[in-house]
Amino acid sequence: MTLQAIAHLNVATLVDSFISLASAFALGSLIGFERQVRQRTAGLRTNALVAVAASAFVDMAAQIGTASDTTRVIAYVVSGVGFLGAGTIMKEGLNVRGLNTAATLWGSAAVGAAAGSDLIGQAILITLFVLASNILLRPVVDRINRTPLDNQASEVTYTMCVISTSERQKEALADLERLLEDASYPISDLSVEPFGDDHVEIEAMLMSTAVNAAELDRIVASLQSQPHVAQAFWNPSTTE
Repeated sequence: MTLQAIAHLNVATLVDSFISLASAFALGSLIGFERQVRQRTAGLRTNALVAVAASAFVDMAAQIGTASDTTRVIAYVVSGVGFLGAGTIMKEGLNVRGLNTAATLWGSAAVGAAAGSDLIGQAILITLFVLASNILLRPVVDRINRTPLDNQASEVTYTMCVISTSERQKEALADLERLLEDASYPISDLSVEPFGDDHVEIEAMLMSTAVNAAELDRIVASLQSQPHVAQAFWNPSTTE
C-alpha cells in the first residue's frame, strides 16, 4: 500500500492540488473574516474549513474519477453543506436567525468547489459577490426594514418615551430627535403631555416596523444620562 501511494505521487498534481486548496483557504478565510467581525455563528474558521473541504473533495474526484464523478461530488457537497447550514438556523420567538449565515456557508462551499475544479478566477468572482451581498447590501436592508410601506401597513409600532422637567422639555425633545435621527429612525408622530406637577411626557412614535433593540436601549441610556431627563424608555405596541 505504501509503495502504491509513493508510485502515485506526482509533483505536478501536488502543485495543482496545493494551488486549489490554498486558493480555497484564502478566499474562504476572506468570507469568514467578514462573518467573524460581525460575530456570526459561522465565522473565520468555519468558512475556511468549508471552502477547503469542498475544494479537497472536488479536487480528489477530478484526479481519481471522470468528469461525471466530479459533477456528482459537487452535488454531494451542495447537499452536505445544506445540512451544515441548517445547524446555524435558530428560531427565537417569532424571529428566525441564521439564514444569512447558512447562505454564506453555501457560498464558501461554491468557492471551494470552483477552486477544486481549477477555476480560480471563478472562485475569486464568487468570493467578491458573496462579500458584496453581506457588506454592500446590509445598509440597504437596514434602510428598507426601518421604513414601512405606508402608515397603515405597520402591525407593530415602536414608541420612545421621555419624561422631562417642564422647564427643560425643549432640551429633552432636541436630544430625542437628534439621537433618533442619528440612528436612522424617522418619527411618524410626536406628542407632549403634562406628567405630574412639573414634568412632561414626550412620546415619539417611530415610522420603522423593524428595530434593533440594542440600539434603542443605547438611545435610552444616552437620554437617561442627561440631567433634565427623569426617565426614558421604549416599547412596542400592536395595532389591529
